[in-house]
Amino acid sequence: MKISDILTPARTLADLNCVSKKRTLESISHWLAEQMPDFNGREVFNALINREKLGSTGFGDGIAIPHCRLSSCTQVTGALIRLSTAVDFDAIDQQPVDLLFVLLVPLEATDEHLQILATLAGSFGQPEYREQLRNAADANAMYQIAIA
Repeated sequence: MKISDILTPARTLADLNCVSKKRTLESISHWLAEQMPDFNGREVFNALINREKLGSTGFGDGIAIPHCRLSSCTQVTGALIRLSTAVDFDAIDQQPVDLLFVLLVPLEATDEHLQILATLAGSFGQPEYREQLRNAADANAMYQIAIA
């Protein structure tokens, strides 16, 4: 599975202003519910927070890949977000996070879930890729970088 299979321009957001991990996940959850009316913002937020309680999804190098399974999710759905100011995300390297890729997955999509997490880790593991996303002029430019 490729990033272009799960990300759309409408689910790419540049320069979201948040002050904490919790507020970031809450803002993103409600924004996603606006983009996709089948999702309930509170349900998404609760699922993401519950996943974070198992261990931070802070990947390192300023990246987080919050992800969860949802009963209301019928297909793997991604969202790419750049924060205006990095926030503490309890990342493995203790660095604040400014780039997030949120992944919402149907309950039964175990293999797809693991495949896309591996794809995302590979992409975000590349310093040039991260830098391009950070320097992108706007959300559309971020989307183009992400699917290239």
